[in-house]
Amino acid sequence: MKRTRLIFIGGFLGAGKTTLLYELTRILTGRGKKVGLITNDQAPELVDTKILETANVNIAEVTGSCFCCDFKALRRAIGDVGLNMEADIIIAEPVGSCTDLSATLINPIKDIMKSEVIVTPLTVLADPKRLEAVLSEDTSEIHPSAAYIIRKQLEESDIIAITKTDLYTNEEINQLKQKLLTVFPECEIVTISSKTGDGVREWLEMILHRSHAGNRIVPIDYDRYAEGEAVLGWLNSRVSLEGGNVDWDAYTRSFMQNLASRIDSRNLNVGHIKTIVEKGDMYIAANLTGKSDTLNFRWSAGSGDYAEMTINARVEMPPADLEELFRETLKMTYDSGVSAQIRVLRCISPGYPRPSYRYKK
Repeated sequence: MKRTRLIFIGGFLGAGKTTLLYELTRILTGRGKKVGLITNDQAPELVDTKILETANVNIAEVTGSCFCCDFKALRRAIGDVGLNMEADIIIAEPVGSCTDLSATLINPIKDIMKSEVIVTPLTVLADPKRLEAVLSEDTSEIHPSAAYIIRKQLEESDIIAITKTDLYTNEEINQLKQKLLTVFPECEIVTISSKTGDGVREWLEMILHRSHAGNRIVPIDYDRYAEGEAVLGWLNSRVSLEGGNVDWDAYTRSFMQNLASRIDSRNLNVGHIKTIVEKGDMYIAANLTGKSDTLNFRWSAGSGDYAEMTINARVEMPPADLEELFRETLKMTYDSGVSAQIRVLRCISPGYPRPSYRYKK
């Protein structure tokens, strides 16, 4: 029986997981491989899914809970997008604030689904700016318990991938790599840029030819882990937009810049804010992973009378305050001649993580 390779790509919010998934899909389908994708979040209406759907591959969402807390749903998704479609490779993106993946996902799958899949080494992505803050114990832009989650993600990984290397000098990346090797000497360190492609193919070849995964099960303080997730308000929304021949790129830039500015003025810490505005088969995507200077945009939605916006925001503030901030920012766009009708809005704080399985060493 053919076994499908299963790739888990972990890492905290804003580390670049979705961008890497998109690039991997492009590379693998270009090689003639059948690829299945699985996204994960505490609520539906995912920007990640919207973006990855443009890659024209089989994709499934596991929403309402993280993979580890709804193992049955993950197993169904693996069957739906991979095994039933005879996929060669399945790539899964866990919730960015999740850790303990080796004990609650990798090893249970290796045991329960060993006749169906081959699990590749657990790769955890790390954004250089956030990584530097965590290693130096600088909590000015991240809650200490959120920083705890990141350290545990790194500690349990088989491979740590420093991302976004195109934004830094070689010297800065090498210094960061040396710090990681000192703190996590058992982990293999690689560097990649999904934007330029540097290091991506080399890392991909590495994991596709290895089957040793989940070798490090680490102790987790679940109370602290739960606090690290709960300090973030989580907002997922879908909004219908209407106006007269609106430049949707300019609209999206204005909306996100206003939102980022309001967050900066309150000195709030951001996990990530992702937005996609779609006009037919055209779209613009925006991403914010910290202060306003981290805001970036990709692609173009062009102009037209109608568009759909999907937004996912993870910000260190109570969910009710995050919802109010979002609604206020939408109202600011009325002056531009665009009306906005909220179709779906979910604003929550994650519950206590209770995994279906937790394997021990």
